[in-house]
Amino acid sequence: MAKTEDDALAEAYNRALKLEKSGDHDAAAKAYAEVLVLDPDDHGGAAVRLASIKRGAVPERAPEAYVATLFDQHADVFDKVLVEDLGYHVPMLLRQRLIELGHTSFDRLLDLGCGTGLTGSALEDMADDATGIDLAENMVEIAHEKGLYDTLYVADAIDYLDDNDDEAFDLIAATDVLPYLGALEPLFTGAARNASPGALFCFSSETLPETEFAGKPYTVGAYQRFAHRQAYVRETLTACGFETLEAGDITVRHEQGAPIPGHLFIARLR
Repeated sequence: MAKTEDDALAEAYNRALKLEKSGDHDAAAKAYAEVLVLDPDDHGGAAVRLASIKRGAVPERAPEAYVATLFDQHADVFDKVLVEDLGYHVPMLLRQRLIELGHTSFDRLLDLGCGTGLTGSALEDMADDATGIDLAENMVEIAHEKGLYDTLYVADAIDYLDDNDDEAFDLIAATDVLPYLGALEPLFTGAARNASPGALFCFSSETLPETEFAGKPYTVGAYQRFAHRQAYVRETLTACGFETLEAGDITVRHEQGAPIPGHLFIARLR
């Protein structure tokens, strides 16, 4: 039986992954380069893996095809894996902080990277109208079945923010979005454009020890997720018209039993 393009790609990717896991990062880098030739859209996230093993430039964001594929594949078990297995509780942490700050009533919520609706569920009783955006169609279908949102779109968050002409939002949430973005200017600029005066912009970020950044504002960590220097996030918020109200230290999730440190940002449009 003749080998298909998909077979060739799967074989190349598995070879690269095996080399990476064996610790032969130079050989893995060459193998991932072959993967990118076969799959320029990068459904497997080869570019992010190259950056993770310090054999490639840190991209400005994870490839859209990679993010959509990753989450579509895991949509059916997403809630269990993220909450029960990885200890992800950022949506509830955000709810708690909003309550403690006295922000419990909003007209319009925009949930960027809404996934299956974990944040939508946590904030459901706080907003009169909720819109959810996610790249992964299978995730959006599950969110739709839960009935948490008044409006749902399958779209890239930044593309949506650039194209949206609807009424502005007074609460924009982006929990677990920054780990798939390097450069934050497009997201923050878009959030500001879609926010009403005084609106809150709330999101989580992951971070690493300062030495890991090598003087750069962001990098890709060992688990193929972007980490950001807190100073860079704050500076970008300010440049895009937001005031940082707080950036609390949190454990974003666990990987292989180890806590992943990060921050929960709450900012306000000036």
